[in-house]
Amino acid sequence: MATHSSVSLRPGEECLEEPLWLEENARLCFIGRVRTPWGPEDCPGNIAAARATGQGARIELADGMERGLVGLSVGQPMVAVYWMDHARRDLIVQAPRHCDGPRGTFALRSPHRPNPIALSVVTIRAIDAAAGVLEIDALDCFDGTPLLDLKPWLPTVDAPHREQTE
Repeated sequence: MATHSSVSLRPGEECLEEPLWLEENARLCFIGRVRTPWGPEDCPGNIAAARATGQGARIELADGMERGLVGLSVGQPMVAVYWMDHARRDLIVQAPRHCDGPRGTFALRSPHRPNPIALSVVTIRAIDAAAGVLEIDALDCFDGTPLLDLKPWLPTVDAPHREQTE
């Protein structure tokens, strides 16, 4: 199995034999950057832990993206989709410290995955539409993390379906 060049594997972890990102079939663009107080040594492990610190975050859109904020309002929940650009992309089985054993990457919210896409539901605290800036409640990523997309969180669309039981 292939291994990431700079980090050793934990017991039970496995890497992809041939990383999928070697194919150039996707064309993504970053619409901005996330500004947080976090770096590699102190970044919270998830959005709940980031919120617990009381540290907010800021989204700074790339030039030309400002008009995409039209219609948003303070207090509105948003889905932030971001690219964990420092994450490993070769792990297919991981051994997180908080689990009782190895788990498949798709059974985890870990940033280490073939496509290191993360998402969190955040709340808008302030909007500077002219500057293309959103102040949000928190985010669990390094300062400068690339932003892929923003979408409004809609309870009629985004809340999971629950089967009726009698």
